[in-house]
Amino acid sequence: MPTDKLAKWEILLSEFDIVYVTQKVVKGEALADHLAKNPVDGGYEPLKTYFPDEEVSFIGEDTAESYDGWRMLLDGAANFEGVGIGAVLISKTDQHYPVSAKLRFPCTNNMAEYEACVLGLKMTIDMNVQEILVIGYSDLLLHQVQGEWMTKNSKILPYLHHVQELRKRFTKTDFQHVPRIQNEFVDALATLSSMIQHQDKNFIDPISVKIYNQPAYCAHVEEEADGKPWRTPDLGLLRCVDTKEASRLLKEIHAGTYGPHMNGFVLAKKILQAGYF
Repeated sequence: MPTDKLAKWEILLSEFDIVYVTQKVVKGEALADHLAKNPVDGGYEPLKTYFPDEEVSFIGEDTAESYDGWRMLLDGAANFEGVGIGAVLISKTDQHYPVSAKLRFPCTNNMAEYEACVLGLKMTIDMNVQEILVIGYSDLLLHQVQGEWMTKNSKILPYLHHVQELRKRFTKTDFQHVPRIQNEFVDALATLSSMIQHQDKNFIDPISVKIYNQPAYCAHVEEEADGKPWRTPDLGLLRCVDTKEASRLLKEIHAGTYGPHMNGFVLAKKILQAGYF
């Protein structure tokens, strides 16, 4: 049975020829037709969002290369393996000083970013750097530290106050936001630290990262029976010889024993360039 209000409205509307139909889905063409029939006036201004052109990944110069002073990149990573933080201090001569740590306490992503910032600032203070540009892609941290955003989060407030105290140790501190594509090195440090599973050690020996310009098999040489080492001063592999064997080889070269594919003048010049006569 209808309630009193529904009954009242039913009596009042009974004199009108009203047909009730269910609401249908509004198609895209209907919205387009509506906008075409109702154009906006000349004073209309589109809404300005905080992230314009969000479909563009990155346009602009590399901040890490354009700034001529000391720079610090930071990042934190939290995943199912754990939480890791990383920071890289870059000198005026582009010397990189990386540092990372694994956090063994409950930590959110924002807390990890602040931990990375504190880690990097302390390393910078230890190296007696007075002016620093802090680079990261966490908008929350960068805007809060600069006082542009406020926070009431009880977990973030102690970090914010601690970072502000560390900033007093510098004569100048600037903060710059960069996209993740420019933060790959320190992001890799933080991710590696978060995934490392070590028992009770507080320190892990530094990981050496080498750069090879050619495949490993290019430098592979079978061991000689005499046990003498090989060296590569140029592109080839040369075996070290002692004084006695060097004298014998020079005599054989001058005698033409090996029949080199060059004339005597070129061969003599090469021998002189090597320091022999």
